[in-house]
Amino acid sequence: MRRTPTQPEFHLAAHSYTALERGVRLIVLGAVHGNETCGTQAIKRTIDEIERGHLELIRGSVTLVPITNPLAYQFGRREGDRNLNRNLHPTDRPADFEDRVANWLCPLLAAHDVLLDLHSFHTPGEPFVMLGPENNAGSLEPFALAAEERAFARHLGVRHFVDGWLDTYARGVSRRIAAGAHSAAGAHPRYGIGTSEYMRSVGGYGVTLECGAHGDPSAPEIAYRAIRNALAFLGIGACDTPRPVPDPVALRLVDVVDKAHDADAFDREWTSFEAIVAGQRIGMRQDGSPVLAPEDGYIVFPNPNARAGEEWFYLARREPG
Repeated sequence: MRRTPTQPEFHLAAHSYTALERGVRLIVLGAVHGNETCGTQAIKRTIDEIERGHLELIRGSVTLVPITNPLAYQFGRREGDRNLNRNLHPTDRPADFEDRVANWLCPLLAAHDVLLDLHSFHTPGEPFVMLGPENNAGSLEPFALAAEERAFARHLGVRHFVDGWLDTYARGVSRRIAAGAHSAAGAHPRYGIGTSEYMRSVGGYGVTLECGAHGDPSAPEIAYRAIRNALAFLGIGACDTPRPVPDPVALRLVDVVDKAHDADAFDREWTSFEAIVAGQRIGMRQDGSPVLAPEDGYIVFPNPNARAGEEWFYLARREPG
């Protein structure tokens, strides 16, 4: 039984620490999706170290949010009433639990300069960072801090980087609309806006770090090291200064493939960043038609548990590092 957002056990908690010297304001999020708990574990570990005096802050501030979506977290699932990391914005008329979280979270993001959002993913694969667009003055996601965001990402401790999210999502939206999905929640480009996109829209920058597969025992350590590296890189914490990761692997998303039917199925268990060649069969539609790779590239975000009308997998190309 789904609990209502008015029950007292649901509360929103942010732990803020400020040094005596002014500096960058960092916010770190865990459990935006309730079944992605590596960030929660890493954030709680960091809070404990600050409280015990084992981690010193020398300038600026950090706000740590171990559980961003407590409804989803309590039930160990991705969503409470809906996906918090889609269509993120404040609203005067909150209709569900995630709307109420957004009304708290969006002003909190706007009060900071940099975001580190810690996630995990469905299937085995390498950890990676989701980046925003290059600097642009376009209408979809205007941005002017691409160099700063990429430098930050290069110091978090992982070597795979992916960009092109919102542009690619918008192309998927266009297809959904053309197919008549006018009333679907995902049939609007704004639905692709999550925490990092919102952070960029209010003048900051931010990245999503996918720390590994759900339940991977190394994921909380990757999340923890990323927090330490972020604090050091931004000059907030008295931590060892990280070096930029060598030999980065940069991919750009170029297309998204949705499930047309719940019974659409992959040929095998795919992992993110797995290379594919033009014409290679990736899966089968419920009607027996094959799903083929349109060109050489990589598969990203394969989700065998997607439902009809949802993103099934993304296609990417290699970019210069």
